[in-house]
Amino acid sequence: MATEASFTIERHVKYYLRCLKTFLPSAYTSNDSNRMLLAYLTLSGLDVLGVLNIKTTHEERAGYINWLYHCQVPTGGFRGFPGTDFGPGKRNKDNEAWDPANVPATFFALVNLLILGDDLSRVKRRECLEWLPTVQREDGSFGELVGPNGSLGGARDLRYCCCAAGIRFILRGKGSGLEDVPDINVAGLGSFIEACQPIGGHTYCAIGALDFIRRSSPDSATVPLLSAGSRQFEALTTWLASRQTAEIEEPEEDEEDEPQQIFKGSIADAVHGLPNIERLEADTITCAGFNGRCNKYADTCYSFWNGATLVMLDQYGVVDEARNRQYLLEKTQHLVGGFGKGPGDPPDLLHSYFGMVSLAFQGEPGLNAVDPTMGTTERTVRHLKSLPWQ
Repeated sequence: MATEASFTIERHVKYYLRCLKTFLPSAYTSNDSNRMLLAYLTLSGLDVLGVLNIKTTHEERAGYINWLYHCQVPTGGFRGFPGTDFGPGKRNKDNEAWDPANVPATFFALVNLLILGDDLSRVKRRECLEWLPTVQREDGSFGELVGPNGSLGGARDLRYCCCAAGIRFILRGKGSGLEDVPDINVAGLGSFIEACQPIGGHTYCAIGALDFIRRSSPDSATVPLLSAGSRQFEALTTWLASRQTAEIEEPEEDEEDEPQQIFKGSIADAVHGLPNIERLEADTITCAGFNGRCNKYADTCYSFWNGATLVMLDQYGVVDEARNRQYLLEKTQHLVGGFGKGPGDPPDLLHSYFGMVSLAFQGEPGLNAVDPTMGTTERTVRHLKSLPWQ
């Protein structure tokens, strides 16, 4: 019987407070333009731990809110960090393309404001909703930003699609009072998503975008990917379940000649689909994380990408929770707090947050419940629903 691993909650709190209130390690220098994402991972991390309003003062939170609004672009949307801001009165039609709003930063800025309890009263909602269709392509996909001469920057990326659908969900709502503002091409977005065949993280973005649309428009046409019993739904659930794997790291060099685990695919396959003798051998496996696609080793963040998708589909029961928990707490939880990408890796904000949220889905004591689509606490979602246009 494996030793019961424990979630070292106080160390995780200290980890996030260091990230929030001191300088980040030098490795984050290359992510300076992604400060909005780093802020989300930090603020939401403390919120999931239930200490955001305890470990920060009212004045500090007000300062964070002001910084977020400083990143708002006058013509709608948010920039990813203040580095492109020309300063008061210097932005004009000729240079605004060099200080653009971008889709992910806008989504994370709005979520950050909600986490901090802001009522979004200073958000330029009309301008933002007018800007949003300008970053959508004819095939329904979304880019990242509008560049020089109206060019659309960024690949056809499901991450942008999910963030765009999230912006629409937050700002348009069911009673926005802005019905005269042209909407995005919702049908085109849905068609683009269904035409994709993504990996684990992008699958989350695809289903997240569709779930945002479903939440915004409950009377919209049924989407096969979200419809239990459809061929697409069943195939997707099976594929997600098969991402749970006992292959968690490369073997040591002196182990190359030793027999490898028979479970090259997943614990789900071993428990549900193989002969009895192989199901019995599955009991010897103590840790089983998730990968993003076939023949890859487990990675902390995929416990979230795949797990959150299964929560949205109401199919989380296919997860072997005990072995996922053991993988996270025994293999990638770090001594100083936070989680690394894989066994032995140092902690980083992205893997720390998504590893912790995966545990929240499983009801880990000390963690607040998390909404899988918004990627933040249910408390934050309740705050969003209290806004007038929701």
